Amino acid sequence: QLQLVESGGGLVQPGGSLRLSCVASGGILDYYTIGWFRQAPGKEREGVSCISRLGTTTNYPDSVKGRFTIARDNDKNTVHLQMDSLKPEDTGRYYCAARSTPFSSRYMCYNKTNDYDWWGQGTQITVSS
Repeated sequence: QLQLVESGGGLVQPGGSLRLSCVASGGILDYYTIGWFRQAPGKEREGVSCISRLGTTTNYPDSVKGRFTIARDNDKNTVHLQMDSLKPEDTGRYYCAARSTPFSSRYMCYNKTNDYDWWGQGTQITVSS
């Protein structure tokens, strides 16, 4: 049973940076596509980044493109999300998610919540002055 644990959240001023980490246990991260999602109060969960099994494909929505960077270290079973130039609208609970992906789809990256099978508990980010 794959387990995901996020860390790195907190309170940050607008324009600041945070680096989130997602550590996986109970499985080999190489076999999974990873996505980061966020959910603000009263809003639906939305994807903010994804990365393919070997890290060759990444994807970002326009709202975070150029500010967020996803990277994975399969040797450490860890995926990071570097977030720069943070805005108040980035506030929310951030989740990492994993999808078991066959080798034939190793370049694929998925953006929807129902594409993923395993979820962490999330870490809260508040961007406020």
